[in-house]
Amino acid sequence: MIDPADLAHCEASIRTGSYSFHAASKLLPDRVRNPALALYAFCRLTDDAVDLTTEKTAAVLMLGERLDLIYRGQPRNAPTDRAFAAVVEQFEMPRTLPEALLEGMAWDAMGKRYATLSEVYAYSARVAAAVGAMMTVLMGVRCPHTLARACDLGVAMQLSNIARDVGEDAREGRVYLPTDWMAEAGLDVDAFLSDPRPTRQIRRFVKALIADANRLYFRAEPGIAELPLDCRPGIFAARHIYAAIGREVARVHHDSVTRRAYTTKAQKIGWLAYSTLQAGVATVMPRSAVLYGKPLPECAYLVEAAAERLPSDNPWGEGRAGEVVAALAQLKARQAPLPGDALAGGERRAI
Repeated sequence: MIDPADLAHCEASIRTGSYSFHAASKLLPDRVRNPALALYAFCRLTDDAVDLTTEKTAAVLMLGERLDLIYRGQPRNAPTDRAFAAVVEQFEMPRTLPEALLEGMAWDAMGKRYATLSEVYAYSARVAAAVGAMMTVLMGVRCPHTLARACDLGVAMQLSNIARDVGEDAREGRVYLPTDWMAEAGLDVDAFLSDPRPTRQIRRFVKALIADANRLYFRAEPGIAELPLDCRPGIFAARHIYAAIGREVARVHHDSVTRRAYTTKAQKIGWLAYSTLQAGVATVMPRSAVLYGKPLPECAYLVEAAAERLPSDNPWGEGRAGEVVAALAQLKARQAPLPGDALAGGERRAI
């Protein structure tokens, strides 16, 4: 069980760091909401540890060590680590899922760029779909079809975030738009990063990402209907709140370079109410055939890791668990120890 003081710390970090999830989580039953707060607090910690430091390589390597201690049952003496360790033990969380998140952070630390939409999906699988799969595990659901739709939802949410943050990311020297798209439009990536502008081509790319996210939001809905009844309103709410980000971006003609879209508190309350009604309707609707669609190829290994069982004729590939080790090894190889640096001596300071 999560210590109440540790849980309070996790909720405080989510309240100020992830408004959309904190709003949606209010509709989850306590048996799911409490471990979900611990999960999201750990995810927030990983994100901030990399984003809020110039020593990104050291930050990711430190997170790898913290995750290893958690899975040994010896978490660091910190509220978020202790809370997430309790979640890992109680729900037998497959290690591949949080390691996928860590691999995404490693890619960020490397400054990795993504040539194709498939590569953007692969990044989104790690930093968002893995979280969706973990949330599904917290709800006691290990059906591969439901997990596949949870991953669809995670990728859709990340595409919404990418579409909203094009300008903010560019000013930080990051680009998540497919670079092949930019090359085909005659845009130089480095020139865009040095002077980001909401050109017609950039706005067209943002529009395309939002359209793709919307496709995945609708594909995810049959999976939400398979969750426990008391969990559905919170997940429907998360789906609608994040999709609303795309509509806000569209409202300003897909300019997410000079503007940053956001949803208001009143809008969130409206989506919470609507989601409660939608969850009830889902109980009487026939099961959609979309539920049985294959997972996105980029997410298949997450489904394999979390599923209780897979069909004997599983067409989804062999999985990619363990690639995080290679990503961390690349980071470690890049890290040149400085004379007298504590990191060189194997003693890493807490982030």
